[in-house]
Amino acid sequence: MIRITPQIDLDEREFRERFIRATGPGGQNVNKLATAVQLRFDVSASASLSDDVKARLRVLARRRINRRGVLVIEARRYRTRERNRRDAIERLVRMIRRAATPPKRRHPTAVPRTSKLRRMETKQRRAGLKRTRGLVTRED
Repeated sequence: MIRITPQIDLDEREFRERFIRATGPGGQNVNKLATAVQLRFDVSASASLSDDVKARLRVLARRRINRRGVLVIEARRYRTRERNRRDAIERLVRMIRRAATPPKRRHPTAVPRTSKLRRMETKQRRAGLKRTRGLVTRED
């Protein structure tokens, strides 16, 4: 069990790991060993997450979720399998933690009276300035 929050525990059987060949530096090992990890987590089938957490997770990871609702995380930052595996799990945990915290509700505020008055005075001043730019007649 992986502890995400005090309310959420993720069972390790809910995600699958596949080791693939990593790109980038690594010398001869990069062509021989499969050190990169591809972690797959089925968001819609998860029993550990509530529906609202699943919905927020889908929004947070929209590019990493495929059509079937499976979240795919690839970790190839390190040269060893174990470090990449740990990195992928940590990234999944961070993502679920972010989805577990509900967004703060926005409380609409009223515009202060002084701001309204200041705005109206500025408009009056600009209008007066533009009025004086009118055509000059012979009577003036």
